Amino acid sequence: MSDYEFMMSMRIRHPSVEPGEISRNLGIEPQHTWRKGDPRRDANGVDLGGTHRESYWTGRLMAQPECATDQVGVESQILHTLAQLRKSFGFLEMLKNEGGRAELLVSIFAREEFRLEFLPESLSLLGRLGFTVAIEMKPPPLGD
Repeated sequence: MSDYEFMMSMRIRHPSVEPGEISRNLGIEPQHTWRKGDPRRDANGVDLGGTHRESYWTGRLMAQPECATDQVGVESQILHTLAQLRKSFGFLEMLKNEGGRAELLVSIFAREEFRLEFLPESLSLLGRLGFTVAIEMKPPPLGD
């Protein structure tokens, strides 16, 4: 049995970019989006009053949580994601230069203690692409 399961997604905030432009440039379907100036609504569509002050885009990088194995883990999935995002380097750099923020969110469901190790090359490329890395540690999903 694996020491942990994990899920990865990406979040982008920007002063004004259209969420569709993010999707087109990254080639990733979004999970949630809004544009600057859109009315604020809760998950059920109820008006919360006011408008969004910036554009927001989030998309899953994995269809569902995966169990870590000797071949697949957070480290290898980050490398895979970075390889895909290299083609979008210019777009990500433009977002950053315009005041945008990109975040790679890793959710980890841990059953016991384990270790993550990130190669300097991965960390360097994340920095060049302007990504913040957020790691959330969570209890295992119910039923495990």
